Amino acid sequence: MLEPIHSKSCLVFGCGNPLFGDDGFGPMVIEHLEAHHRLPDHVLCADAGTCIRDTLFDILLSETKPRQIIIIDAAEHDGKLPGDIFEIDVDSIDSKKTSDFSLHQFPTTNMLKELKELTNVDVRVLVVQIAHIPEEINPGLSGPVLAAVPEMCHRLMGIINCELYMKETI
Repeated sequence: MLEPIHSKSCLVFGCGNPLFGDDGFGPMVIEHLEAHHRLPDHVLCADAGTCIRDTLFDILLSETKPRQIIIIDAAEHDGKLPGDIFEIDVDSIDSKKTSDFSLHQFPTTNMLKELKELTNVDVRVLVVQIAHIPEEINPGLSGPVLAAVPEMCHRLMGIINCELYMKETI
């Protein structure tokens, strides 16, 4: 997996654990993208599961960095309805939470902030508002979050195609 990561200019990572309800949104988005969309050659989509921290660490240490990293995850945010899609500014993420990667238990913010501040990498975090994440294993997305999967893919394709256009005009 290291070779493709370091050879692509746009990396899209779906984060989360499909065994815990709506937390499986990120991996489901990657699955849907690969099944229903034609991705440009400069893009790598990967189900990062719960291992995004290791991947970001590898990218930080690498001499070759992508132009863009897009993280897809599930979150709980006041004022949002289940299935709402929104972007979170990396700078506004509470850096005190540092153990696991998931926006409802956000950890790897320090690495995301370093990538954004110390490199030319465009870091974006796109999330869906969860309906519920169970405390015990219970696979399957809630209805509103499942319905948001194609919408997130559409939004991602817009970002990716914009990146392709920018790359071709430079």
